[in-house]
Amino acid sequence: MKTRSNYWQLIPYIRPQWLNIVKGFIGIIGYVVATLALMTLAKRLATLFDSGNVVAIAQLLGIVTAVFLVRGVFQSVQDIYMAKAALRVAFNLRKQVYAHLQKLNLSYFETAKAGDLSYRLTEDVDRVGEVVHKVFHDFIPSSLQLVVIPIYMIWLNWKLTLAILIVAPVMGALIGWFGERLQKLSRRSQNRISDLSAILTEVFGGIRLIQAFAAENYEINRFSREAERSFQAKYSTERLKAIQIPIAGFLEAVSVLLIVFIGAWLIANNNLTVPDFISYLTGGALLIDPIGHVTNNFNEFKQGEASVDRVFELLEIEPTVVDKPDAIPLPPVDGKVEYRHVSFAYKPGEPVINDISLLAKSGEAIALVGSSGAGKTTFANLLPRFYDPQQGQILVDGVDIRDVLLHSLRRQIGIVPQETIMFSGTIAENIAFGQTEFDMKAVESAAKIANAHRFISQLPDGYYTVVGERGVNLSGGQRQRIAIARAVLLNPRILILDEATSALDSESEALVQEALERLMEGRTVFIIAHRLSTVRRCDRILVFEKGKIVESGTHEELLALECRYAKFYAQQFSS
Repeated sequence: MKTRSNYWQLIPYIRPQWLNIVKGFIGIIGYVVATLALMTLAKRLATLFDSGNVVAIAQLLGIVTAVFLVRGVFQSVQDIYMAKAALRVAFNLRKQVYAHLQKLNLSYFETAKAGDLSYRLTEDVDRVGEVVHKVFHDFIPSSLQLVVIPIYMIWLNWKLTLAILIVAPVMGALIGWFGERLQKLSRRSQNRISDLSAILTEVFGGIRLIQAFAAENYEINRFSREAERSFQAKYSTERLKAIQIPIAGFLEAVSVLLIVFIGAWLIANNNLTVPDFISYLTGGALLIDPIGHVTNNFNEFKQGEASVDRVFELLEIEPTVVDKPDAIPLPPVDGKVEYRHVSFAYKPGEPVINDISLLAKSGEAIALVGSSGAGKTTFANLLPRFYDPQQGQILVDGVDIRDVLLHSLRRQIGIVPQETIMFSGTIAENIAFGQTEFDMKAVESAAKIANAHRFISQLPDGYYTVVGERGVNLSGGQRQRIAIARAVLLNPRILILDEATSALDSESEALVQEALERLMEGRTVFIIAHRLSTVRRCDRILVFEKGKIVESGTHEELLALECRYAKFYAQQFSS
C-alpha cells in the first residue's frame, strides 16, 4: 500500500463537475476584471481631486459603486457554482469510499477500528471537500489576481514592482517551509482524533459491561490519556500556525512600507505622478487580501493533504474475495453442499481448517460441535465466501462457489447469528433487510412463522415501530425472532444457524426453537452448536478438533462410540 498520495488523485472526481467549474470561472474572470477596473478608476479619481470638479467626482464615485456591485455579483456566481462543485466532489468521494468498504472482506473489519473508519468517512472526506472548495473559491481567484494585478503594476511602474518581487521569494520560501511541517503535524493530529473516536465507539458500544465491572474510572483515565495526546498534537499544529501568521504579516507590512518609500522617492524625482502612485497603491492594497488567502490556503492544503492520504488509503485496500471476470449468477439451488479437501488459514502456517471433505445432501441438518477455536465458525463462514480457502473447493449443487457471483450465492444462504444485529429503522425494514421494496403481507407471514407476529402487533406502532440503536428496546428473544423472520423472508435453500438460543431464557428459547424448526423444514442446515441439547435431532453431527472433523454420526451413534462427543455431552448434562 502506498503511504503517500496527492491531490492529483481527486481529478477523476473533479472532472465530472466541469460545467459548474466553468460557470464559476466566469464569475472569477468577471471579479478579476472588475478589480482591475477599480485600479484604473482610482487613478482617474486622483486626477479629478486635483481639478476640484465635484460633479465629475460624484459621477465617478457612482461608477465605482456600480463596479463594486458588479464585482459582488460575479463573486456570488463564483461562490455558488464552486461550492456546488466542491460539495459534489466530497459527496461522490464519500459514496465511493463507503461502497468500496462494503466490498472488503471480514478479515479487514476484524482488525480495523470502527471509530477510525467513521472519522475517515466523515471528517476526513469533509476536509477534502473543504480543500477543493478553497481551491475553487479562494486559491484560483486569488492566484489569478496575483498574476494579473502585478502585470498591471509593472505596466504602471516596473521599478516599484521590482521591490515587491524582491520580497516575494522570501514569502514563498517561508510559506513552503511552514506548509511541509503543518502537513506532518496535521496528519499526526488527525490520527490522534481517529484513535479518540475509536475509543468512543468501543465505550458506547460496551457501556453496560463497563458499568457492570465498575470500570468507569479506568475508562475515564484511558480517554483522558488519549485526549491529552490529541490535544498535544492539535496544539503543536496551532502553535506553528500562530508563529507563521505574524511573520507573514510583518513581511507584508515591510513590503507596503518599501513601496511607499520608493514611490515617494520616484515622485520627488519626477519619475512618477501622484495619480499613478495612487493607482499603484490601490493595486498593492488589492493584493494584500489575495496574498493572505493564498498563504492561509496553502496551510490548509498541506493539512488537507493528510486527509487525502487517509481517504485514499482506504480505496487502495484490495478485497481478497471478489467475483471472477467470467462469474455467472447462481441459479436457484436444491441445497446440496460439498467441501472437497478444503484447507484455510488466517495466517500462513497456522491452519484453522485442515483438509476437510464433506457432502451435505439437500435438506440435511448438520450440527458442528467442538471446543472453542476448533474451526466450526470458520468452516461455516467459508460457505458464503466470507473467506476463500487456500486449498480445495466448495460446491453448491455441483457448482464451485468461486465461479458464481457473490451476490447470487449469498442471497441463497440464510444466516441466523448468535447475537442479532438490528439496524436503525422500523421492525418491518429490519425483517426485510436488504430489500428496497417489500410486501408487508410477506413480512407479516415471515414474522408469524418466526413466532414474532404477536409481540410485534402489541408494540405501539406495530411493524412500523422504530427500533432503538442496536435494538436495545427489544429483548434478546424478540431480536432473535426478528432475525429468524429475516431469514424466512429471504427464503434460502441453505441455512447457517449460530446457536441462536444460547443466551435466552426458557420461555424465549422455546419460542425461538419452535420458530427455528419451522425455518429448517426442507432446507440444508448447518448448526454451529454450543449447547448439545439443540442438536440431538440433527441428521448428522460433526465433531471438530484442531481444524479437522474427528467424529461424524447421529446423536445416538456418537454416544455409542463413547469418545469425544460422548465426553462433551456428559460434561454438559452431568447434573
